[in-house]
Amino acid sequence: MKLLLQAAIRNRKHLTLAILTLFALLFLTFSNQLEMFSLGIITNRGTDNPIIEKFSFNFDLEKNISIFIGFLVIVACFKAFALFIARYMTQVLSIRITRDLREQFFQHIQSLPLSFYNEFNLGSLTSRAVGDAGQIASSLNSMLINYLQTPFTIVSSLLVCFGISWQLSLIIFLGVPLIIFPIIFFTKKIKKVTRQLQKNQERFTSVLLDFLSGIHTVKIYSMEQFSFRKYKEQNDQMAKLEMKNAKYSLLTRPVLHTVTTTCLVTVLLFGLYTLKMTVSQLITFCGMLYLFYEPVKKFAEENTNVQKGAIAAERMFEVLNLEPKIFDRDGARPLETFENQIEFKNVWFKYSDAWVLKDLSFTIKKGETVAIVGPTGAGKSTIVQLLPRLYDIQKGDILIDECPLKEFTQKSLRDQMAFVPQKPFLFFDTVAENIAFGNSFSLADVQAAAKMAHAHEFIEQLPDKYGTLLAETGKNLSGGQQQRLAIARALMKKVPFLIMDEATSSLDAVSENKIKLAIEQLHGKVTQIIIAHRLSTIEHADKIIYLDQGVKLAEGTKDELLKNCPAFKVMWDTFHKIKQTEQAPQTI
Repeated sequence: MKLLLQAAIRNRKHLTLAILTLFALLFLTFSNQLEMFSLGIITNRGTDNPIIEKFSFNFDLEKNISIFIGFLVIVACFKAFALFIARYMTQVLSIRITRDLREQFFQHIQSLPLSFYNEFNLGSLTSRAVGDAGQIASSLNSMLINYLQTPFTIVSSLLVCFGISWQLSLIIFLGVPLIIFPIIFFTKKIKKVTRQLQKNQERFTSVLLDFLSGIHTVKIYSMEQFSFRKYKEQNDQMAKLEMKNAKYSLLTRPVLHTVTTTCLVTVLLFGLYTLKMTVSQLITFCGMLYLFYEPVKKFAEENTNVQKGAIAAERMFEVLNLEPKIFDRDGARPLETFENQIEFKNVWFKYSDAWVLKDLSFTIKKGETVAIVGPTGAGKSTIVQLLPRLYDIQKGDILIDECPLKEFTQKSLRDQMAFVPQKPFLFFDTVAENIAFGNSFSLADVQAAAKMAHAHEFIEQLPDKYGTLLAETGKNLSGGQQQRLAIARALMKKVPFLIMDEATSSLDAVSENKIKLAIEQLHGKVTQIIIAHRLSTIEHADKIIYLDQGVKLAEGTKDELLKNCPAFKVMWDTFHKIKQTEQAPQTI
């Protein structure tokens, strides 16, 4: 419950709206009571009950039919207006809380480091951002009804019942224990099943996303039946939990209905035959008794929704309460210029237990093109993720112009770097917007970057050229075309650092050669860090660093490494043998 309220007041503006919603619900309760009370007045033909006597009059239906109709219309309109206002306010409150929670959740997860995304899968985050936020808002409305409107309704209705007949009102208390025990029992069951159900929904979403994302692999291996079987397992498990949840949720109301109906029948019999009450008194009393019992019966249903929201709040706050592990320290300043060099000084880094980089030291001077090579798993990609502080090192220092990275704000540091990943990501947007990537560059600037990345040629052949809308993740383009757009995006920034992590891995020989020329044109103008297995792109690098298992084995020019580093020479010779084989004419 505490987390639900915490979710509601994260934005203070919701508090005012919640108060207005509460008043609307109390207004609805008053209109319900007025409706029941009006029936007693209409049916009254003289009574010694002081409550009805005070407001009633001897009503002759035949002589006052117009007054009768008008009175009912006024009460009905009053009730309809109260019902609309109450429901509309609760919906507005729910919508606004959901909107703000989704915004806060998305903003927060963007502040978390990459290690967070290794722990939480996409299905889990999607489920929390969409489903849990909506459930929390819905449950808060149920809390307003259960813990504020319901007590007000019960107390006010009970007072009126005592005013009509205190003897008859005592019967109400006989049914209270029979109502409370089922509510407590079913609440515990529902909370337990809801927690299991939401965890299973998370797994279900993850399985679905996995197979949709990997549909190409599924089809190429003819594994549709395998994926369907995995999907069906999760789906059946979710259906089983949903049925169990439905059973406990739906059992509550019939049990309470039986208890309340029994009490109502007892009231009628005792009032008519023992207390000799009038019809007007009984109608008013039973109406108020209905208003007393109805919210109690609904309490269990609303409480089911509250329990779902409590679990959803636990899951959402599990993420919202995570503190960013990488943050700007007090006094961090913006990185405005790059004057001299980047230095890795005795750097150690690990993701979990095993060290990925071990006592690594090297220097990159301004304007240099530095290549980092080595076998798979050597730690090459880790280096270029440490520079923009996507991860923080455990030991050693990374310095820019002799200042540690932590001296600079993260945003200013990343604003000075352009990054081309091995697997480029393109957004569901136009070609031009994917290159500009949220910046207000002119179309001429975008085209210039595309030409430098040798993407302009194929863009011009697209249906709407730079205005062509790309499919999800750019899947209507080839791998090489996606890579060239990613390179154009990086070149668009015009920043001091250009980092390319296997940036030409998806390019054909012709495109690769063009990118190689573009890289050479930037030599001396931009500090370039290139990771490559295809060694043709690093032939003219000022410096090559060879890594193996996180340790630097050699550093120098290509010619120096060919002489002094046997592992690099083997890699170089193997690459050229493969290249010669590919270029050799095929004979039949």
